[in-house]
Amino acid sequence: MTHARLILGEQEYEFPTFQGTEDEVAVDMTKLRGKSGAITYDPGYANTGSCKSAITYIDGEKGILRYRGYPIEELAQHAMFSAVAYLLIYGELPDEKQFLVWREELTRQSLVHESMLKFFDHFPPTAHPMNILGSMISSMSSFYPYDAEDEEKINLNIMRLLGQVKTIAAFSYKKSVGQPFIYPRANYSYAANFLRMMFATPQEEYVVPPILENAVNMLLIIHADHEQNCSTSTVRMVGSSRANLYACVSAGVNALWGPLHGGANQAVVEMLERIHRDGANYKKYIEMAKDKDSGFRLMGFGHRVYKNFDPRAKLLKKAADEVLGVLGRTDPLLDIAKHLEEVALSDDFFIERKLYPNVDFYSGLIYRAIGIPTEMFTVLFAIGRMPGWIAHWCEMRNDEDNKIHRPRQIYVGMNERHMTGLPPHTEPAQIPKNTPKLAQVSV
Repeated sequence: MTHARLILGEQEYEFPTFQGTEDEVAVDMTKLRGKSGAITYDPGYANTGSCKSAITYIDGEKGILRYRGYPIEELAQHAMFSAVAYLLIYGELPDEKQFLVWREELTRQSLVHESMLKFFDHFPPTAHPMNILGSMISSMSSFYPYDAEDEEKINLNIMRLLGQVKTIAAFSYKKSVGQPFIYPRANYSYAANFLRMMFATPQEEYVVPPILENAVNMLLIIHADHEQNCSTSTVRMVGSSRANLYACVSAGVNALWGPLHGGANQAVVEMLERIHRDGANYKKYIEMAKDKDSGFRLMGFGHRVYKNFDPRAKLLKKAADEVLGVLGRTDPLLDIAKHLEEVALSDDFFIERKLYPNVDFYSGLIYRAIGIPTEMFTVLFAIGRMPGWIAHWCEMRNDEDNKIHRPRQIYVGMNERHMTGLPPHTEPAQIPKNTPKLAQVSV
């Protein structure tokens, strides 16, 4: 075992190091505070490993993303989302028999508890579907028994969560447009079931086009996990207190809702719409992006992890062309997006800063072509990320090294001080007789 040395003042300290299976090196700083009284300072935890994980591997410099060792390119183009969910949660791709049983169970568990349906009536029509999704998932622990030690019940809750999340999402959309709910069917794939529940009506059946089914299947797969991002780390942090699966995933949904995380693809479409309204003058906005004083940010470019082309963006660029081609549609926003990409890949300003198009740059365009409203974009992201959140919750739960998360801080407030110049403490004054009484409210 090798060691890292830290010189702090006149003292030198040694800390063990270890390597991951892809030769990533980590310095074990768990005993830093005990040895030296110091802590590490790392805002955003950009250089802090909060756990050991066998789920997802990312090499941002080389543009590599793998789930359980499988390249994202292979899974996204050749696997079904439900099979990838099984892979992430249980560690291996299912064989044919396992897959058929797994898919049947996901469909069986996709029906929402009838009492939960009443909740939809009490959300206002303007409620954001992410708000509904997070609230409904949180409520599931009230309807389904939960035993932290019963593996059979945990697996049942996993299937319930995966099965029902797409149903809740589709129902939230139906609620927003004032249409009746459409229930899932056993003979449809996961992606096709979602599309049918979104767009079918009691008066008119929706025949899911294979090109759209494949596109949604790919989108769900590429969103299925992405290492220790904000929402996944939130799920792990909440789970470290031994909170139940539904509570942890609900917290992940709310973390994903933020515009710097899951809401980024919506921000991309809004940016492209702004450029389109301005005469599609994309060059103007390229120059504004270079000017730090303009206040304009080019959304969908660059990534905190990837310093190369996001491998997911390559897949989605091709998918966007295919979807629009088969549907026979043109989208001026896609043309603007392609122009922006061409400039970014050839302009020294973007090349030097490694600002390549990321996954959010194309995902919103595909959703838009399918007919999914903008406010549902992040919901689709949440459906895709569900197996990743569950996999990390399971991994954390079975990790003997796991402790309740308790980050440290560097205090920068006032030093010790004392109260002076205050009147002596006395009993409260009598309330004047003419003071109006508080209104009594009957419940």
